[in-house]
Formats: sequence, structure tokens, C-alpha cells
Amino acid sequence: MSYFTELAQQYIDGSWRPGRGAWDIIDFNPYSGEKLASITVASADEVDEAYRAAERAQKSWADTNAYTRRLVFERALRLVEEREGEISDAIVDELGGTRLKAGFELHLAKEFLRESIQLALRPQGRVIPSPVDGKENRVYRVPVGVVGVISPFNFPFLLSLKSVAPALALGNGVVLKPHQNTPICGGSLVAKIFEDAGLPAGLLNVVITDIAEIGDALLTHPVPKVISFTGSDAVGQHVATVCASQFKHAVLELGGNSALTVLDDADVDYAVDAAVFSRYVHQGQVCMAANRILVDRKVEKEFTEKFVAKVRSLKVGDPRDPSTVIGPVINSNQAEAVSGVVDQALAEGATALLHGKTVGNLVEPSVLTGLPADSPVLRQEIFGPVALLIPFDGDEEAVAVANDTPYGLSGAVHTRDVERGVAFARRIDTGMIHVNDGTVHDEPLVAFGGEKRSGLGRLNGEATVEAFTTQKWISVQHGRSQFPF
Repeated sequence: MSYFTELAQQYIDGSWRPGRGAWDIIDFNPYSGEKLASITVASADEVDEAYRAAERAQKSWADTNAYTRRLVFERALRLVEEREGEISDAIVDELGGTRLKAGFELHLAKEFLRESIQLALRPQGRVIPSPVDGKENRVYRVPVGVVGVISPFNFPFLLSLKSVAPALALGNGVVLKPHQNTPICGGSLVAKIFEDAGLPAGLLNVVITDIAEIGDALLTHPVPKVISFTGSDAVGQHVATVCASQFKHAVLELGGNSALTVLDDADVDYAVDAAVFSRYVHQGQVCMAANRILVDRKVEKEFTEKFVAKVRSLKVGDPRDPSTVIGPVINSNQAEAVSGVVDQALAEGATALLHGKTVGNLVEPSVLTGLPADSPVLRQEIFGPVALLIPFDGDEEAVAVANDTPYGLSGAVHTRDVERGVAFARRIDTGMIHVNDGTVHDEPLVAFGGEKRSGLGRLNGEATVEAFTTQKWISVQHGRSQFPF
């Protein structure tokens, strides 16, 4: 099927239909400029309809035997496996992902679907002793009810599934709003997979819309108890503020400014490979990407020469070509923003070891060094193929530089001494950090999330159960309590 023809609609209460908003989202291929789809946005009334449908369907879904619920996720996994080629094509066309990137995203998506099968059975109650004679305390782990999910453009299929599938598996209803640059891969394609897998109508709803049409209706609606948002820290701050005012729980997976640190005893060739992947995978449009590459001066010359040579060899171009490593960024605004960061750094005195050109949405890789220590560029997230090389003298300085950022999402450190690496990693203010590896990792069972402006809360494994369920205390007095009056 042609996803961009068949799925260019809203999906509300089990029905595919056009939106009733005042304007259309135009879905473009960022490489060719081809128009893929035109979708009339959902109105605020349709957001209400979506949440109400999820609320109605959720109650019987929560009462459904968990072993029965998990069958839906088994079928969904099989459908993704069967349609992998079509989904890969859609990722390449809608967001300019390379073949390598599409394969990476689909691999993780399948892993998270496998985990969702198990999550249906994960919530367990407890019986807790009471100091009151004859009393029994039962603590139940129950669904929160309805979850609102807002997903980003960079890994839309994966990052929608990562919240949608667990929330559903744990007995909740869901309303999903994908990014307007990826409405198919991040939205209606997810709905189609679950519809075909037999998910009851109304449990999952997809509203393709924008704040210009609906304002904060997704956040302020009374039905959702949890909002799972993945995106920038600026928008995340707004989401957190609104949710707090509405007594909703917000799970925020936000931006990063991760540092990959190369200590003086590192395997330089291996560190170069890890650093190039960590910075340039999906054109650097990854929250965990290694924005900053810190290199001990004892190995700076060797590392820099090899790093620049490898980056120079990366093929830039058509993402449909399997040999392409760097495809387009998501849109012209992003291309201009990345080019502007390079210009700003050069104006501040940085040296370009490699200065890539920008042609349309294709941004060739750049490698910069020599930025002044007070440069704002060093402390911001660069969502594009630009690497900042920063030399340091000794581990103490490396720790200070790595922590000199308002973000704290991921990181990596390279050394031949594993315990030295672990000791270094423990001193970095970040939610995740990897010894002798890249900065870009996500695994279904390990808590994923950041510190500082990189987010609130965690997902994956037990953290997901915590995020999308709540605890309910029911006590039973088998005897008779004594009351003071």
C-alpha cells in the first residue's frame, strides 16, 4: 500500500477521517522536495473526541486479561517484521533517514514491541504488613487511564511506539500527536499497525495537528493523566509547566549536549569510529548525539587527523542510496539553523578543520575546534552534522568541561582501563553514559532519561511501568478496629 496516500488522515475512535481544522499540513520529502501528502489538521473538538474515545475504551481494556492483551502486541510485532521494507521506505522518504538509519530505527522498534509483550504481565500487587491487628494492606498496580503522547520528527516510528505500545500493554488508552513533519511514520502508520493487529477501536487515537490550531488542548484536556513528550527542552519546559498546573504527570525526554571523552590511554582508532557514529548518525539529529568531543592533548593530534579523515569520507546525498551516510536534515529551517551555528562559531574565533556546504536541506559535515571557553555554542544542542573538538589536560579538566552544560542526557568515555572509565563516568552529571562505546544507545530494559534540562522521569523496563501505572492501596480489616470516639 502507499502509506502517504492511504494514511493521510486522522484516526479517531477506530475511524479514518479527514480533520476539521482550518488548514492543511503538507508532508514533504526533505531530500527531493516531493509532496508526499496533504492532511487537514485536527481541531480542538477532535482532540476532545479522541480523548473521550480513549476514556470509553480504556475501562474494558484494563479489565481484559493481560495474557489476552499481549496477543495484540505479538501480532503487531509480526506485522512490523512483514512490512519492514515498506516502513523503511517511508522513513527514508518522510524524514530523509538513510537506509542505515531506517534499519537502526526498525531494529529498536521491534525490540520495544517485544518488551511490550512482556510488559502486559509486569504489574504486580503486594500485600504489606500493618501495625493494626487484623488488618491487611493490599497495594495494586493499576493503569493511569489515558496517556497523551507527543512524539518528535527524528525517530518518529520508534519514539511513538516507545510510549504508545507500553502504555497500551499496561492497560491504558492513548492519544498520539506526531510531529507535523512526520505525520505518517510517527502517527497514522502506528495506528495502522495496531488496527491490523486487532487493537479494540478507540484505545489508540492519532490526531495530526499543531498548537496553532488547538493551543494547549492536548495538555489541558481533563481526561489524560500522563503526558509523554519527546522534543526540545524549550517546548518541554512549557509542557511541564502546563501539566503541573493541571496536576498531570509529565514524562519528558528532551535535548542533549552530550560529551564523548577520549582519555590519554584510549584506543584511538576505536574512539574515532565511536565518535564519528555518535556525532553524525542521522545527520546529527539525535538527542543523544555527541555534540562535543573531548580529547586529551596527549592524543589530540592523532585523534584529530584520523577523525577529520573519516568524517571527510562520509558520503552525503540521496538517502535512498544504501551507500549514503548523511542525508538531508528535516527541513530548510533546520538547515539554516545548523549553518548559522557554524557561522557563529567561526565568528567567535573557532577554526574549521572541515567546513561543509549547505545545498538545499543537505548539510555537509563540519568539524570545528578552538572555540573560546565561554562560547554559547559549546552549551547548546546542535541538531545537525557539526562536531566540536575540545582538547583538555588530564581527567579533572575533562570532568569540568563535560559538566559545563545545562543538559545531561548521554555521554561516553574511552580508556583502556575500564575501572578508570567507570570512575570518570560516575562524575559526569548525566542520565546515561557509556564506557568504551558511542553515546547513542537505547535498550528496552534499561532506564532511559536525562538530568538537568534533558528531561524528567525515565522510560524503559520498570521505569515504564512506573510512568504509565499508579498504585492503589486497599486495606481490609478482618477483625475490628478500635476507634477513639
